[in-house]
Amino acid sequence: MPGMQHPARPTPEKCLRSKAPHGLKSWKLTHKRALQWAGLLAFSWVGVTGVAHSQGGVDGGMEGGALPLWELGVFAGAVGTPAYPASEQRSGLVTALPVLIYRGEVFRAERGSIGARLVHTADTEFDIGFSGSLPASSNDVTLRKNMPDLGTLVEFGPRIKTVLARPDGHSQIRLELPLRSVLEWQGGIRSQGWAAEPELLWETRAPGSAWRFTTSAGLVFGDASLNQYFYGVTAAQATATRTAYDAAPGLIAARLSVSASRALTRDVRVFGFVRGESYTASPNAASPLHARDSDYAAGVGLTWMLARSQERAR
Repeated sequence: MPGMQHPARPTPEKCLRSKAPHGLKSWKLTHKRALQWAGLLAFSWVGVTGVAHSQGGVDGGMEGGALPLWELGVFAGAVGTPAYPASEQRSGLVTALPVLIYRGEVFRAERGSIGARLVHTADTEFDIGFSGSLPASSNDVTLRKNMPDLGTLVEFGPRIKTVLARPDGHSQIRLELPLRSVLEWQGGIRSQGWAAEPELLWETRAPGSAWRFTTSAGLVFGDASLNQYFYGVTAAQATATRTAYDAAPGLIAARLSVSASRALTRDVRVFGFVRGESYTASPNAASPLHARDSDYAAGVGLTWMLARSQERAR
């Protein structure tokens, strides 16, 4: 998604303060901010399971049937991302929260998606995927001073996942084609447009190794409404240094990501990711809110599964 696809979000109040580098400012818990984070909790664990429990990826065709029907555990981690694509400032989060994985024959909650798995073959899946991004206070973003805050964004919509090749028994090349409606959670729920995020992934696990690696390259496109949300400036919001601007639809970011995870025990897994983003091809580079041509996101975390079903997924 435009802000971030993989990291988890907080439950306790103490976790609502960022400890990330690069001059990130702490988030104060207010009623308004608490409502934003409450929206994230409804789906945040989905991103966690997508990174931390990728057994269904390169091993899906070999041992997916042996996985438990459900697993319950906890997650702890930290992440830093741009406040919004091409922003000067960054947002950060340190968090802990529960994790639930469910692998029903039709209803699924794992690997970055939740909902009905409508089509499932050895090489292709069609499901409903979720994504989200951290909120950003305009008081903490210099170029957006006195403009409306950027709220929590929740994205959901159909996604096609298909395996293009299996170079060997421990790796695969996969294409994902999601189309998602973008909803802002801030004092209510409002539509902010649509996003399309095609992504090509290579997943691998070395034989006999507990490490799993994923490299991906993708593009993020937004319609006129979503790009206006990030880069538009109305006449009322214009200042001497911030001219009015109407955003155009098109490319938001090109991304290159690398992630790794390792099972320390049957129940404990650690992971990390780094994602580079380029904004140079954006049709809105002339916006006064478009401050830089590239940035990055990074995060680390740990999952500890506390319980699992005896029944196996099918």
